[in-house]
Order: sequence, then C-alpha cells, then structure tokens
Amino acid sequence: MTGKTISEKLLSEKSGDDVRAGDYVEAAVDVMMTHDVTGPLTFEVFEDVTGDDPELVDPDNTVITIDHHAPADGVKAANNHNIVREFADEYGAQQYDVGDGICHQVLVEEGFVSPGDLVIGADSHSTTFGGVGGFGTGVGSTDLGTTLATGELWFRVPETLRFEVEGDLPDGVYAKDLILKFIGDVGFDGCTYKTAEYGGSAVEALPIHERLVLSNMAIEMGGKAGIVAPDERTVDFLEAQTGERPAIPAYTQPDDDADYEAVHTYQAESLSPQVSTPSNPENAVPVDEVVGTEIDQLFVGTCTNGRYEDIRIVADVIEGERLAPGTRMVVVPASRSVYKQMMDTGVMETFVDAGAIVQSAGCGSCFGTHQGVLGDGDVCLATANRNFPGREGSMESEVYLASPATVGVSALYGEITDPREVELNRYDDYVLEGVGA
Repeated sequence: MTGKTISEKLLSEKSGDDVRAGDYVEAAVDVMMTHDVTGPLTFEVFEDVTGDDPELVDPDNTVITIDHHAPADGVKAANNHNIVREFADEYGAQQYDVGDGICHQVLVEEGFVSPGDLVIGADSHSTTFGGVGGFGTGVGSTDLGTTLATGELWFRVPETLRFEVEGDLPDGVYAKDLILKFIGDVGFDGCTYKTAEYGGSAVEALPIHERLVLSNMAIEMGGKAGIVAPDERTVDFLEAQTGERPAIPAYTQPDDDADYEAVHTYQAESLSPQVSTPSNPENAVPVDEVVGTEIDQLFVGTCTNGRYEDIRIVADVIEGERLAPGTRMVVVPASRSVYKQMMDTGVMETFVDAGAIVQSAGCGSCFGTHQGVLGDGDVCLATANRNFPGREGSMESEVYLASPATVGVSALYGEITDPREVELNRYDDYVLEGVGA
C-alpha cells in the first residue's frame, strides 16, 4: 500500500483510526474560531444544542474576534459586537476586540495554532493555519456551534493535490504570485474539498509569512485545506511569537510515496509576477498582459497580505514619493501588532507622507462594507484574495489582485506596473530578525 499525505496522517491521528482519502471520520478538534459576522448564529446553535447546561468544551481554545465590521459601521454591527462580548464573558471564550486584528492573524500571533493541530473556523480563510503546519478549514456556524459543545466534528478525508516549486524565486515573484498561478492553472473549483499540499525547495525556503499566503488562498481554488509541512523555521517563528517551542509531530510530514490525486511541478526561474483580472481569482495572467491598466485605488491589507513584511515591501517602494495623481491608497494592517510594528519602524510615516490612508487593524474594505469601499466605475489593485463583482463595494467596480510588490510599484504610476521595474526587497519574518545573529 502506498504512503500517506499530510491530511491522511493528521486525520488518522485526530480520529484514532487508520484512514485514507474518501473515508469518513469523527475527529477531535484542537482550536475553534468565529468572529463578529458568523459568531451570533454560532452562539444560537451552541445554546440550542447544550440546552439547560451550556458549557464550552474547551474555552481556552475557543477564540472569537471582532474584525469584519470593525470598527462598527452601523447599529447592527455594533449590536453583533456586543453579542460577541457578552458570549465570551459568560462562557469564558478567548475574545479579541476591535483593533486587535483579523482572526487568522491573531490565532497565529497569539500561539493558538501549533504544527499538527486540527483547527476549524466559521470563516472560509481558516485554511490559513496550514502555513504553520496545521489542518485549518472553514465550517458553517451550525457545525461550529455543535463542536463548541462536543469538541469533535465529522470530516471526509480529502484527496490531495501537490504543488511543488523547485529552485530560487526570481526578483519580483512572491508567494502571492505562486498562489495566483496555482489557482489560474487548476481553476476556481479545481481543488474543491481537496487539500492543497505545498512543497519543493522554493516553498521550503519561504518565510512563514509567505507560507501563510499559500495556505490562506487554498480556498480560492476550492481547497478544504492548504498545508506546508512544518520545519525548524516554523518552530523558530512560533517560539519567537510566544516564547514556547512546539514539537513537530511525525504525522505532519508526507510520506515519500504518498498517493496524490495530481502533482503540479514548477521551476521557480520560469515564473513571473501574476495579476488576477476581474472578476475571479482564477483569471491569473502574467503582469505584462495588464501593464498600463489605469487604477483609482490601491488596497494593502487582508488576512492574505496584511502582515508587516507585506506592508514593508510597499513602503520600501513608495518611500520619499507621493502616490500618482488621481490615485488613493488604503492600508489596513492585519493586527494591532502589525500596526505597532509600522509605527516603531517608520513605515507608518512613510505611508502618511506618501498620501496614503492607514486604518485600524481588521478586514477593512475586503469585506466590502467600510474603510474604503469602491464606487461605480472604480478600479482597484489589491493585495486581497477575492475580486468577485461587488466584493469591495459597488457591483460596477473592478478589482485586480496582485502581490504587495506589484501594488506598491503601481501606486507610483497610477496604472498596473511590472514590479521588476524597481529594485525590490525580500524579507524574513520580522519576529525572527536578529534571532541567532
């Protein structure tokens, strides 16, 4: 019999059964997460399931964030915020408030996720946690509400698509370009209810903030999960975040003879910066096919590319410059920690001097409700993950997706520009700078 993928191994471990792709399991969940949009319904389900004796099965690993409509953009949102606060206070859940950051970033920064963890969240981008070697996946409020009471959830063990990138990434190509290329190649539904497993020497060389990008956007090709096998870099990163060094379980490593549904192999030096055109992430093309497209707004942020290292790349490009006439830039850091890093290193001042708007930490206009939504006819170039009609505002607006480098360079010209036109930096994880020096 052939070996196993990471998903097969991890779900075997969490279910206590020897399982393969296609099997159904009931698995023990390590971490559960919801937020201000999906939380209220989740809480209703939880209280309905538990009846007269409501109790969270694991309050220390039940995390609730206020990040989507944050700060509140209306009375309904404000009321939902209060529902979140009241639930967390009553049941002892771990709650993060307005300005603390996006759920996916907060869970990583605060050490809730370790290699080998099974994490569910009532948010589709919960696949992000695969960037630190967990099996993260999005679920509905009904599933999550029940799991808050039981600690277990059933899964179909997913098949796995393997994406391997060998060699050194060329200048101007980052993890965002890789994932847009993958999505473009397999299609928006090409990985539906499958795991995207990422590997190869180029992926292994990526810092954790870029591995998180790959896992985050697995869902944009339908992925149930997106996983990078954890290594010493992973545990160095998590130790720097929390002071505790987690183990790397054997079940987080794929077997050499694992049975994949398909293997997609790329040579890094052949890759180029990518842009996804409206109105689907699968519309990925090399940047030179859209160079010269005029843009009205640039959006830097989201759970995909709102980390300090992403924002720093943009700041490097625009430092000492002003945004192109007629363009505006909205910057939304992924967490309060990122916001503070921007302040401590002078990056905040760079954006203000360039004419950009820096918002408090959260989802920002990615959710299409506030903090810089688009009007009719507006064209936006964003570091976001989705560009469906109306995703960032008007149904008559258009959104292009790209890396922070492409967004930064384009800000200087007011049109989509090849990032290789300027000298670009590539950063290690900020929390590891100076470690071991």
